[in-house]
Amino acid sequence: MGAQQRVYRQRIRSVQATKKITRAMELIAASRVVKARQYVAESTPYALALTRACSAVASHSDTNHPLTTEREQPKRVAVLICTSDRGLAGAYSVNAIKKSAELIERLQNEGKEVVPYLVGRKAVSYFKFRRRDYAKEWTGFTDSPKFEVAREIGQHLTDEFVKGSEEGGVDEVHVVYTTFVSMVNQEPRDLRLLPLEVVEGELDADGDGQPDGPSPLYEFEPSAEQVLDALLPKYVTSRIFNALLQAAASELAARQRAMKSATDNAEELIKTYTRLANQARQAEITQEISEIVGGASALADA
Repeated sequence: MGAQQRVYRQRIRSVQATKKITRAMELIAASRVVKARQYVAESTPYALALTRACSAVASHSDTNHPLTTEREQPKRVAVLICTSDRGLAGAYSVNAIKKSAELIERLQNEGKEVVPYLVGRKAVSYFKFRRRDYAKEWTGFTDSPKFEVAREIGQHLTDEFVKGSEEGGVDEVHVVYTTFVSMVNQEPRDLRLLPLEVVEGELDADGDGQPDGPSPLYEFEPSAEQVLDALLPKYVTSRIFNALLQAAASELAARQRAMKSATDNAEELIKTYTRLANQARQAEITQEISEIVGGASALADA
């Protein structure tokens, strides 16, 4: 009985140590997700405004810009997959990878060769473990994205798109990331970044919905082509940066929820082990009393 008590006490101490870690991670994620949500709220209107501006220029002018021109027969497609650098965030990275797998399968069924670009160590580990090829990786910043990284990613993908599949580049660029809906709801989604989808009217909150209402009239100075040359690089960078910020907020929210669940489970486990330890101690006391009573009865009979 004493050995059982020692085992239960050791398990209780172990679970208590784990509980301290999960509780600390929950509090850290809760404090950081507030700023992450603020960054998302501040960057989204700018990204959507740039998307509307680029779409308006492309749709109200006769300019055929490389970043807005549909390729006749796209052969190679770049897919940027945004995951996390660290784990302990529930199914956050798994859901993003599943979404990317669905997109890759759909593109391959259309006869296109997919070239993955990875953000986050989880995606890199997933591809390396399965020995799948990918073009380039960016890691070490997923929970706190920097604009310089988004600009580097955007420049690289834009260069690959401008080259085209005939010169070893790509004909389309897609992004898979997780949108932050609320603290309990984060949805993975895919977005075609290039070529820019030219639409009339206004876009929805995600920047890729159906427009409605009449289209305004535009005048471009000095020319529509020069306006597109100035806007489109900013459009690509802003959309990628917004996607990284959305993914960061989603990661922190998922980690907070996962760590809270782990802390609650640890508390339940501590209660269970405490109950079992008390039962073992009670059984030991009962046995000792029985032995004393039995010994006293034997002495009395003697």
